[in-house]
Amino acid sequence: MVLLDNDGFLLALTKMFQNNRSSGSVSIVLKKYNGRTTRQAPQQPLDNLCLIRASDNKTKLSTIISNKEVTKFQMSYATLLRGNMDSLKKHDKSKEQKGRKRKDL
Repeated sequence: MVLLDNDGFLLALTKMFQNNRSSGSVSIVLKKYNGRTTRQAPQQPLDNLCLIRASDNKTKLSTIISNKEVTKFQMSYATLLRGNMDSLKKHDKSKEQKGRKRKDL
């Protein structure tokens, strides 16, 4: 897994979205990060941090965001997601409703 700075992460994530546009998927995970890499006794973190991971079948990316950089990163991240969500498949509700009717009988 590659730990990148925030701008490098956004650039690499853009490339990852473009490579997986026609087929494939990108999964993104956000979680609270306390700065530890091993299990130790619980401590109070000095700063609230957020760990963001992105992966497809080939590559893995990650970045750590401090609470001071959250608004800037969130604006850039939202713009990136809006620009790359145009190739999503529509959810077919008719198959789901037929399955529900059969279960109810």
